[in-house]
Amino acid sequence: MAVYYLAVDIGASSGRHILGHVEDGKMVLEEVYRFQNGMVKKDGERCWEFDRLFNEVKNGLKKCKEIGKIPVSMGVDTWGVDFVLLDEKDEVIGNTVGYRDHRTDGMDEEVYKIISLEDLYARTGIQKAIFNTIYQLMAVKKKHPEYLDRAQTLLHVPDYFHFLLTGQKTNEYTEATTGQLVSAETKQWDYELIDMLGYPRRIFQNLIMPGTSIGHLRKELQEELGFDLEVVAPATHDTGSAVLAVPANDDDFIYISSGTWSLMGLERETADCSPRSCELNLTNEGGYAGRFRYLKNIMGLWMIQSVRHEFNDEYNFAEICEMAEAAEDFPSRVDANDECFLSPENMTEAVKDYCRRTGQQVPETLGELAAVIYTSLAECYARTAKELEEMAGRTFSRIHIVGGGSKAVYLNELTAKITGKEVHAGPGEATAIGNITAQMLKAGEFASIEEARTIIHESFGVRIYTA
Repeated sequence: MAVYYLAVDIGASSGRHILGHVEDGKMVLEEVYRFQNGMVKKDGERCWEFDRLFNEVKNGLKKCKEIGKIPVSMGVDTWGVDFVLLDEKDEVIGNTVGYRDHRTDGMDEEVYKIISLEDLYARTGIQKAIFNTIYQLMAVKKKHPEYLDRAQTLLHVPDYFHFLLTGQKTNEYTEATTGQLVSAETKQWDYELIDMLGYPRRIFQNLIMPGTSIGHLRKELQEELGFDLEVVAPATHDTGSAVLAVPANDDDFIYISSGTWSLMGLERETADCSPRSCELNLTNEGGYAGRFRYLKNIMGLWMIQSVRHEFNDEYNFAEICEMAEAAEDFPSRVDANDECFLSPENMTEAVKDYCRRTGQQVPETLGELAAVIYTSLAECYARTAKELEEMAGRTFSRIHIVGGGSKAVYLNELTAKITGKEVHAGPGEATAIGNITAQMLKAGEFASIEEARTIIHESFGVRIYTA
């Protein structure tokens, strides 16, 4: 009888329950439940609906029982930086505000009154992003100091779902590092930094590593679902899980975890917190087994997803890629990392306005818009590859693209052409695979990361593109 492991993979626009098991030496996946996600406006803020999302987590677990495939363990992964504050009764304080909200506007300057960007980077190794937990907490401190006075616990999003499942309060390492409050040297909370910023020490939990057992389901949940299982922390930051699923065991590659965001980087044993690394805005996020994901956050497919919505989802992504290819000679480019694309009211207008402001030809058709976005992304990948090679002191022959963006054929072709590197695309479900792999490693299904990655390579199709 198959032994099932469950990944609950929640992204910014949707969530999935994916079961995994090993059969004839290969990993087999089965999606059993899917649900929608997205921010909603509440009191003028962009917020997540965590109560609804947790009901969806339970609905997916009920689906597992319904189909007779009850997992032995499960783990939740999500995006980074966002969190909830709990009071002494474990109730959420304030709105569950998301990273695309503008409450952090100006909070970087408030932080830099206390510690400079350069000194902050030297301690944490984390690139500046205005939505990082460090700036979100400063926004709470400035705008709602009473929240911090009442708060007893800070839980990042996957930690919160694990708490709702088990009653255990933990902070998982890979997720915590995205917030810019963890020491790159000790891999623990930087309490000296936390004290400097005036955030209460008591709210931070002990950091746990991926593969740690958090506990079993709460009794009332066992009764509601009709079964029990173990909750095991994966690399709860979705990119941490995705990187674990890169199907390669050598070191001659750069990876891109491609989805709403494109996370492009290297896997390293030590962090690089040098001034030059800070200047290039590279980041040292936590990875499986205490490794570092040395990478750059690039805006990614969020831009094309938004434009597609603004055209009423009339075309699928394959059709949009065809339109982009037909308009491939359109000359304009945008900086895919410009903050104007983080959460504009209208992405189409933001792209047009950028071209207008920079004296370039303004795209009018969907094909022209897509050509601008896809080509700009590929050129950003090429620049980032050169920066990573500079910092590593070597060149890399190929790029591994994992995640949903690995299916974007046109973008993959452009990436190979513009970077001059071989592109290996797949697996598409990298985040869920990495989540399940962490659980399987804990259970002894694989003897090592290397064995797991070899099986991932043999289990899922990888398509190769050449320049």
